[in-house]
Amino acid sequence: MFEGFIENKIEVEGININYKIGGSGEPILLLHGYPQTHILWRKMAHLFAKNYTVICSDLRGYGDSDKPKSDKRHLTYSKKYMAFDQNELMKKLGYSKYYLVGHDRGARVAHRMAIDYQDNIKKLSLLDIVPTSHVFDNTNALLARRYYHWFFLIQSFPHPETMIAKDSEYYLRSKLKMWGSNNDYLTEDVIKEYLRCFNSDSIHASCEDYRAGASIDLVHHKEDFEKKITCPVQILWGKKATVEELYDPVAVWKEWAINVEGKSINCGHFLPEEKPLDTFEAISNFLDK
Repeated sequence: MFEGFIENKIEVEGININYKIGGSGEPILLLHGYPQTHILWRKMAHLFAKNYTVICSDLRGYGDSDKPKSDKRHLTYSKKYMAFDQNELMKKLGYSKYYLVGHDRGARVAHRMAIDYQDNIKKLSLLDIVPTSHVFDNTNALLARRYYHWFFLIQSFPHPETMIAKDSEYYLRSKLKMWGSNNDYLTEDVIKEYLRCFNSDSIHASCEDYRAGASIDLVHHKEDFEKKITCPVQILWGKKATVEELYDPVAVWKEWAINVEGKSINCGHFLPEEKPLDTFEAISNFLDK
């Protein structure tokens, strides 16, 4: 899936971050979402590698990156800590400035990175999200139905972990099917790779990720709302997904960033898997400006 790429791990403050790297040129970091791993980018990484040095990493708590023990405030899985991991990864790889693309939870980490490490990020592309605080501040019955997992995963340990573990394969397959616009974007070998990484440790870590999203991340959002993102920002979203249904994404992001543009892609939630060529073209055009 990543021909010509090298896989490795780098220790960041005692946490091993797993990544693949390939290509040549200016660096671009690609961050995956829930409940996936860096192989989300398998259909796009080789396209970017023609012009960029591509780094596809696993967020802490996901894939083959470490799953550190959490704390009562869920700070361990705050986007602030997860953002630190990824910026340090890029620094240790020798990149002080880079392009950044994030999907889903990875986009939430990227959002945090664009606040905390503004001098490092040249351009930012966020896929199929609006800011976490905007979601919670505008929750209604329709959002609760579409994003029900947000309110399930944040319940106290070990309630969601226990329920998911009863049939983790059913849970994962149902999530992937529910959020995609069709059943053709995944092959069985890819699903099995996602399942390999969806073990008890990652299930707990991902719940902590969402618990952080509903608590400490909101605190950080409130503290830093006035720190507008200064780099150019692109917003892409699935035309058949929840973000299209509930929000005006570009207008929302203009509250958080100075320079925002964006458009929808004709697919569901998983843009890099469902419409990789369209997504690649849109991001490439944005980066080339």
